[in-house]
Amino acid sequence: MIKDPEIFNQIAFSFAGHFECVYYVNIETGHYIVFADDEFLEASEFPGEGDDFFADAVKNAHVFVHPGDIDLMNKVYEKENVIRNLSETGNYSVYFRSFIDGKVIHMRHIEILCKDKKHVVFCLENVEREFREKEEQKKDLLSAELMARRDELTGVKNSNAYKEYEEIVDGTISSGEEDLQFGIVMCDINNLKQINDTRGHNFGDEAIQATSRLICKMYKHSPVFRVGGDEFVVVISGSDYEHRDELLERFREEAELNRKTRTGPVVASGMAVIKKGDKKLSDVLSRADRLMYENKSELKSRRDTEGFRNMDSEDIPIPDERRRILNAMFEAMFTVAGGGYIYLNDMRYDYSRWALSLIDDFGFESEYMYHADKVLLERIHPDDIEIYKDAVDTALHGNGQMKPIKYRARRKDGTYVVLYTRGFIINDINGNPEYFGGIIIPEE
Repeated sequence: MIKDPEIFNQIAFSFAGHFECVYYVNIETGHYIVFADDEFLEASEFPGEGDDFFADAVKNAHVFVHPGDIDLMNKVYEKENVIRNLSETGNYSVYFRSFIDGKVIHMRHIEILCKDKKHVVFCLENVEREFREKEEQKKDLLSAELMARRDELTGVKNSNAYKEYEEIVDGTISSGEEDLQFGIVMCDINNLKQINDTRGHNFGDEAIQATSRLICKMYKHSPVFRVGGDEFVVVISGSDYEHRDELLERFREEAELNRKTRTGPVVASGMAVIKKGDKKLSDVLSRADRLMYENKSELKSRRDTEGFRNMDSEDIPIPDERRRILNAMFEAMFTVAGGGYIYLNDMRYDYSRWALSLIDDFGFESEYMYHADKVLLERIHPDDIEIYKDAVDTALHGNGQMKPIKYRARRKDGTYVVLYTRGFIINDINGNPEYFGGIIIPEE
């Protein structure tokens, strides 16, 4: 037992240093002594010593306890509750919010029954840092869980999330407790591998992201899952299910418009709904997948070549408005490309514009030309002419993609240089090829 008051005070105030304050309370009489710094006592309006801790605690609660927790702490400070809480283990704690200087601080109220069974030590501990750390841990954990179920590229749910969803639906189907009404729309991007091979994976990623946006825009009330590199699954219910035929028609119309104009991803789709006899979600998915592949084959079989009807009409001069549009598009290309050998051709009039650097190096007469392909062919090495013709023919009469090609061409000084050409085609609103252009890169 410590008999020296000075030693007792040193220990008490050192102990209180860990807490905002410590109350030493005679549980029988209510008399108490507070160990805390003067700033806390002044802010809390709690006296340093008093004769009725329980009454004073309730009276001053509004000063340092958050309004939302006053009822909680008033019950905690009731003498009968203190005795009951300490009767089993001799200690008790509860969290509450304090309101100090206009800031919410999370606190822990601790009660410890002294050895003499007559006194109780009440401690108030600032646990704001601990609370914030736990909140951050919860956020990190939640974020990790969400990321494990979220496709990083598109932001929609991923294959892990779909597997979990599938298990839940399979359980509901097998229970037979609910009359389920839902459908599945299976989506697949046409020619993604070719896009990656010819235009690069960055362009392919953009196509995947654009596809995700298109699907989410169309099916606003249904979960969307990316289950593969180019495959998406939509589980439609509610209003999306009720309007499923209309939505699928609109979705396919947008896919067809993208195919014609090449202004967005071409996405094949198939839809199936749950029916009697289906035992698993995969039964519905299989039917939707089969219909999607039918739509995919149909989209791939379509070809548009009407835009070539004026390619041989040398006697039709390009109108001023068309030439103005060509120039504006060319200047935009030049800005984006940062210079270099670029070209752009108006296919309706077979009229093109070429970069001045290319004109100078290869001895073309003008940066503007009708039937420039014939002029260019005169400069391509005889052994590489078929390579060039095949690439152009595939682009114009095939799938509309100009694969990168490598060939030799003769400069105006008579020497040959190896050129790499990457090109593109722009269709009009009816799906007819209207412009083609690209960039030619000389080998270093």
